[in-house]
Amino acid sequence: MSYKKYLLIGLVLFWPLNSLAQNTDSSANASNLPIPQHAVSMHGEVKYGPNYTHFDYANPNAPKGGTLKLSALGSFDSLNPYIVKGSPAAGLTFLGSNLVFESLMEQSNDEPFTMYGLLAETIELPEDRSWVAFNLRPEAKWADGSPVTAKDVVWSFNTLMEKGTPFFKAYYGDVKNVTATSPSRVKFTFLHNGNAELPLILSQMPVLPETYWSGESHDFSKTTLSPPMGSGPYKIDQVVPGRSITYTKRDDWWGSDLSINKGRYNFKNIVYDYYLDDNVALEAFLSGAYDVRLENTAKLWATAYKTPAVNSGDIQKEEIQNGRPAGMQGYIFNLRRDIFKDPKVREAIGYAFDFDWSNKQFAYGSYTRTKSYFENSELASNGIPQGRELEILEEFRDQLPNKVFTEEYSPPASDGSGNIRANLRVAAELLEEAGYILGKNGVRVHKDTGTPLRFEIIDGNPVFERWTLPFIRNLKRIGVDANFRAVDSAQYQNRMNNYDYDMTIMSIGQSSSPGNEQLDFWGSEKADIPGSRNYIGIKNPVIDELIRMVIEAPSRDELVARTRALDRVLLWNHYVVPHWHFDKWRIAYWNKLSRPETLSDLTPGISDTWWVEQDN
Repeated sequence: MSYKKYLLIGLVLFWPLNSLAQNTDSSANASNLPIPQHAVSMHGEVKYGPNYTHFDYANPNAPKGGTLKLSALGSFDSLNPYIVKGSPAAGLTFLGSNLVFESLMEQSNDEPFTMYGLLAETIELPEDRSWVAFNLRPEAKWADGSPVTAKDVVWSFNTLMEKGTPFFKAYYGDVKNVTATSPSRVKFTFLHNGNAELPLILSQMPVLPETYWSGESHDFSKTTLSPPMGSGPYKIDQVVPGRSITYTKRDDWWGSDLSINKGRYNFKNIVYDYYLDDNVALEAFLSGAYDVRLENTAKLWATAYKTPAVNSGDIQKEEIQNGRPAGMQGYIFNLRRDIFKDPKVREAIGYAFDFDWSNKQFAYGSYTRTKSYFENSELASNGIPQGRELEILEEFRDQLPNKVFTEEYSPPASDGSGNIRANLRVAAELLEEAGYILGKNGVRVHKDTGTPLRFEIIDGNPVFERWTLPFIRNLKRIGVDANFRAVDSAQYQNRMNNYDYDMTIMSIGQSSSPGNEQLDFWGSEKADIPGSRNYIGIKNPVIDELIRMVIEAPSRDELVARTRALDRVLLWNHYVVPHWHFDKWRIAYWNKLSRPETLSDLTPGISDTWWVEQDN
């Protein structure tokens, strides 16, 4: 998720801060240069003016100190989150700022997509959006006390594009070149003028120290367990490979007094302990081994927290409404497998998933079926396309299923009784149309090739097994031979990077302002690049064009219309069997912790806005 931005997004500039004297760009007439600004928004005005004191979802009076203990599942073998190799440790996100590394700007979490200066004090953006420049803060320092320079930014960009995960090539593909126009100013020039979000997503780029990584002892292209040097609020203090990692707040952090950081990064230490099994992790939480848990399993939320610690109030248990786009979670097909190339086969398999029965059995009816890749947001398609959305789709009518224009997409439903014979009849008919007939052993085979309709569903966590086994039983009733296998996290990551799976379970997160990351999700160019996020293997020219239209949307209204059109085309190609979503956070935490009265709609902000009330 998140999976960007996955919280990011927002391009109108406001409130000049610095004089133009600092701009040394000789390639343009000084009288026409844009005025440096403290913030930039994708569409509309920014919320916080140049003299803002803190974000509304942070408490500037929060006490500092104490230890936050968190959990993670699986294992880790790397402290470099920016490359394909390895499984990076928790706390090291690969885009934007994290506990160790910082970006040029940082998103506020109470706006759709607005960036505020962090390493960069100001941003310059011309009216035609053909380039963007960032002016670094003179006080920005690496952990060794050396200044963060424009050369570091240039090196970071070039290295991420050359050696980083394929995501960066997709995300920043429209950058023509990057130059340091002075020791504190860096300029990115674009191939096209229409990529409205590119200046903002460039501001999310992690900035890395060139001198550290250019030395003989550090190879950026390899995994490492040596704590890297950053500019952020924390340093990596202790590493127990695969088991735990401890971050300690830096006393000499350069950014502690910035308005953007007021009331944030309050813990002295942040510790992630790893658990191989979520049930073990839950028991560890209830016994006090770690401090806070976001519960994703409805049955556990309803039944497993009836303990003395909860009853006494030592553990607080809250459901908090959020406004975060839910994205799409579901069983995804790997279209690189021949058996899944026919959309009728994919559609038929979807009829075997009885969500309504499973929701009652396993989740106390608490979930809502997902019907959009942009669920829980205004970007989700609904009804039959009309107006501007219809105009967009009409351009591709002869390349799209007719149902795109005549029906609202809705995944197969049932009465929840467990009897889905009607759905299975439809599934069988679709498989017959696709050429799959019942063989002697009850497994369908293709009438021309003799290929059996057999596949495996893998996942890196056994938590979905109880949802998947009834799905598999229903598939067997229509002659489809499927099985489920949970693999360890390292093997799962390796298989995902190399597309070595038939089906898997995945959550594809979305932001409230989609853009360049869609290329990595669905773009044809990424389908055959190991490590990209086009896990489905989509190669669809209509989707490629719609992605480009989304990226180049000139206004919020146009972005919504174009995204809904993209959503509709994705849905009617049956690339996933949709799961469900829940529009609240289920949070349980030990009462040593306190949180801001108002949380952001996009993230609960546990590690960066909560604090220890009493350090036990």
